[in-house]
Amino acid sequence: MSVNPQNDPLYALRHSAAHVMAQAVLEMFPEGKIAIGPPVENGFYYDFDLPRSLSPDDFVEIEERMRRIIRGNHPFIRRVVSPEEARELFKDQPYKLELIDGLLKGADEYGEAQAGTAGAEQQPGSVVITTYKHDTFEDLCRGPHVSSTGEINPEAFKLLRVSGAYWRGDEKRPMLQRIYGTVWPTKEELDRYLWQLEEAKRRDHRKLGRELGLFTFSQEVGPGLPLWLPKGAILRDTLERFLRREQLERGYQPVITPHIGKLDLYKTSGHWYTYRDSMFPPIAEVGVDLEADQPGGEVYVLKPMNCPHHIQIYKHEPRSYRDLPLRLAEFGMVYRFEQSGELSGFLRVRGFTVDDSHIFITPEQLEEEFIRVVDLVLFVFKALGLHDYSARVGLRDPSSPKYIGSDEVWEKAQQAIINAADKLGLRYLVEEGEAAFYGPKLDFIFRDALGREWQLGTVQVDYNLPERFDLEYVGEDGQRHRPVMIHRAPFGSLERMVATLIEHHAGALPFWLAPVQVMLIPIADRHVEYAEGVAKRLRAEGLRVEVDASKERMNAKIREAQLQKIPAMLVVGDKEQAAGAVAVRMRSGEDRGAMPVEEFIAWAREQVESFQ
Repeated sequence: MSVNPQNDPLYALRHSAAHVMAQAVLEMFPEGKIAIGPPVENGFYYDFDLPRSLSPDDFVEIEERMRRIIRGNHPFIRRVVSPEEARELFKDQPYKLELIDGLLKGADEYGEAQAGTAGAEQQPGSVVITTYKHDTFEDLCRGPHVSSTGEINPEAFKLLRVSGAYWRGDEKRPMLQRIYGTVWPTKEELDRYLWQLEEAKRRDHRKLGRELGLFTFSQEVGPGLPLWLPKGAILRDTLERFLRREQLERGYQPVITPHIGKLDLYKTSGHWYTYRDSMFPPIAEVGVDLEADQPGGEVYVLKPMNCPHHIQIYKHEPRSYRDLPLRLAEFGMVYRFEQSGELSGFLRVRGFTVDDSHIFITPEQLEEEFIRVVDLVLFVFKALGLHDYSARVGLRDPSSPKYIGSDEVWEKAQQAIINAADKLGLRYLVEEGEAAFYGPKLDFIFRDALGREWQLGTVQVDYNLPERFDLEYVGEDGQRHRPVMIHRAPFGSLERMVATLIEHHAGALPFWLAPVQVMLIPIADRHVEYAEGVAKRLRAEGLRVEVDASKERMNAKIREAQLQKIPAMLVVGDKEQAAGAVAVRMRSGEDRGAMPVEEFIAWAREQVESFQ
């Protein structure tokens, strides 16, 4: 993720460290070629075309060279150069020459990261090309930088990893080597960040998902298409049943819609014009002109959104104001053709399940219904143990052409969200340009145990799709009126929510959510029958239970259950069998001693009910 220099005080420091790293690498490889090197969230990177592959073993030498350059306290000097001077300066750097040509045509074509480091300042009728130089290194750049290399703490940076990156993200262009690093004002801040990185690795949902038997991916099935394993399916089903029950109590009606639809449906909704590069099948593979009428046949695509389908359910019969609010809810699979380099476990997939609802209301019902929806989202967060969150109001960017609808309806929708957020006392930021193409939205940003932010639930107000689909209801006055839609998803998606929960809880899910809540551990073979009887009794109470009847020793069984993050272990031997009891061990290591089976059931029932 690229960083806006106006929003991040560390931007100049990290930008400067990137240039120092580039100098160090070119000292090691004078024949090397450089591409771009922007600051990013928590650090920086630079792309290189080098005569050999780098490995982390090279970092020791690169870092030592960087420290020497830093201690030289070389000033960062900004220069304005003509196109001719720029081409002469970088005559041996083909990637820079390509950037220069592009800058002269218009810097914006290179994207945020490239434009932010490529060294062009737009002025009416011209482009001013700038460079920054320190010591022997000079690069196209528009800054900013610190005043000199000496402002970089030589003990507060570290190179992290090297990976491949296609030039300009195009797999048909050369593969470059991207070196990532991080830099902080103090060594204490660096150490804290490195600890967070290690802790994040320990909590990584991709790693834990495999170890805990929750999900897998198969190249034969296809990248980004998750396969839920039995325990993962239990976790998913638990989340679905929890939300379904709550929705039914709040007046939602379940619906089910197809995974595909006619292309024209998404042209009417506008999703085709916004999402077509991310829809299945990919445009290049369809083999037909999707913009033209299809004689003798129809084109179908996998749905990228559920809302056009729910709209058709609304339209299937006449509606009266007495029918509204109409709350339709579905755990609907949707599909996006994400680029392979953007896929990331359950956080970014190509097929995912949205806990989608579309609520059709009269304009007068908007504020009250919006507040009801936010109350549901906050209830869900509390039940899942997600307590540290804030909200973001995403507004339209009036200068962007992607948004549909009139200024009037946008103003009404945006004000409705802000009014509701104020009434609820939410902490929220307002960000222009974060709205959906059809309406503004309230997103919930959760901060996890490591301080990382995740976007989860969302609530959106939409005057535009009812207009595009000509939705109507008969009002109390007997006239036809246009409804308003609320789009909402408390989880955001099941996959992203599961990833968030795994990482936030480090795999140790709350008792009510854990796929296996209780492990029965018989000490010897003669105790297996009793353990199976206890398990049957617990299952009758709705608990998820397994029995470890393996030949392993008791301590090994307990350790294995702890590694599997099972909340409670019930050890049974001669004494417990005689007394109708179980010896309770928790995954934390706490030993609660022996208790009657019925007493444990009462405790377990309380755990489930208190979290729900």
